[in-house]
Amino acid sequence: MKLIRFGKVGAEKAGVIHQGQRLDVSAFASNYDEAFFADGGVKKLAAWLKKNAASCPIVPERTRLGSCVARPSKIICIGLNYRKHAIETNAPIPKEPIVFFKATSALTGPNDGLTIPKNSVKSDWEVELAIVIGKKTQYVSEKDALSYVAGYCVHNDYSEREWQIERGGQWVKGKSADTFAPIGPWLVTADEVKDPQNLLLWLEVNGERVQNSNTSDMIFNCAHIVSYLSQFMTLLPGDIITTGTPEGVGLGFKPVPRFIKPGDVIELGIEGLGTQKQKASAWKAEGKAAAPKKAAAAKAPVKKAAPAKAPVKKAAAKKGK
Repeated sequence: MKLIRFGKVGAEKAGVIHQGQRLDVSAFASNYDEAFFADGGVKKLAAWLKKNAASCPIVPERTRLGSCVARPSKIICIGLNYRKHAIETNAPIPKEPIVFFKATSALTGPNDGLTIPKNSVKSDWEVELAIVIGKKTQYVSEKDALSYVAGYCVHNDYSEREWQIERGGQWVKGKSADTFAPIGPWLVTADEVKDPQNLLLWLEVNGERVQNSNTSDMIFNCAHIVSYLSQFMTLLPGDIITTGTPEGVGLGFKPVPRFIKPGDVIELGIEGLGTQKQKASAWKAEGKAAAPKKAAAAKAPVKKAAPAKAPVKKAAAKKGK
């Protein structure tokens, strides 16, 4: 199945792509969140659809798509996981997965606009394969790891390179601005992805293809990543693991790195998982309205001056008798 979330921001409903149509399945599932996946929602929804697909409302094609998963407990990222990407950034090949987090508030729809953060000068793109966890995962072996996966989707791991690399500390602050995590357009359930290590992935900026690779170039494959992370933390249903990007990021351009500017259009996709498209714009303060004009002060009525009084003459003093 292909799971979608559709509707206005903050009011998305659950849907599916079924026989080429977008169907509203909110009569069965209110959202694709931790509770849905933990309750075996994927299998139950598949069974429900067999009986009820014909009665599901059709979602118009122009309806906005939100992130295909509701805000999860965490977004976990793997850095420098493609050999050629590590080489282009002059970084050593990692001996263990490089793990960092991305704020869940960065989550957005696959075709929503990208907001270049305030004071950003080095915003960059990264097409990535994302894994969505299907059930509680602790201390799993690499052999069993993929049985804990609900499905896969496209992620653009937007990154502010100055904040990530030049400002010290951890990478998370260069990865977590609002709109820096478009996810979707849909979650493709694991049973429909035969081999997550053999998927073409690409990204274009203003029509120019700058990333063009295959998930076979990963240093650490999906099964290894899920198993590895489960040794250090509990992965909860709905958690997103984003598996790294191939070569072709703006930071790696020679001789001068290339970064996103307002008006740029970024398109990306992964074989069998759909495509995304974002247009970049500069940050603007929310709800900042023009200051109202001050009303002209009312003029007090002009009082006419009172007529001048004639001076009072004192009576002459009488002479004593």
